Amino acid sequence: MTAHRHHPQPGLRPPRFGVDPRARRWWTVQALVTVSGPMLIVAAALLVLSVLFFPGALPWLGPLLLLVLVLPAAGYLVAMPRVRLRVHAWEVGEFAVYAASGWFRQRHRIAPLSRVQTVDTTRGPIQQALGLATVTVTTASTAGAVKIAGLSDADARALAERIGDAARLVPGDAA
Repeated sequence: MTAHRHHPQPGLRPPRFGVDPRARRWWTVQALVTVSGPMLIVAAALLVLSVLFFPGALPWLGPLLLLVLVLPAAGYLVAMPRVRLRVHAWEVGEFAVYAASGWFRQRHRIAPLSRVQTVDTTRGPIQQALGLATVTVTTASTAGAVKIAGLSDADARALAERIGDAARLVPGDAA
């Protein structure tokens, strides 16, 4: 559990704990598989096809591919994991769970422990390979669950247990 230094909107202090630094690798792999990788493959395929069949198009197609596919893919691959690592944080207080997440559109959620219905820990294949997990806190709220992604397995287990124990101790809907 690492201390967190991000400063969201005035009046709301940031959650105290950041995610595991290995989460940056997880988000980088996700970017390669879902966004950046496909964009770079399309750019390479179009470039190869142009070289083989339409060499006259290279003077305008090369810069176009660079501008439209390569630079955005590289920017996303580099920026997204770094920003997410700075933004993603969490904290469990006496009466609430507080989580900050996102990278482009950032979200801060505070969920009262009295409203906690379930606490789940999940690990996808990439997370398993990196020793990471996600804790999902489902509440009686239409805003959806509070997800704390990018935790070490040990921190995720401890956090899920702590939230479950705290929810049982707080009087309210969950009792």
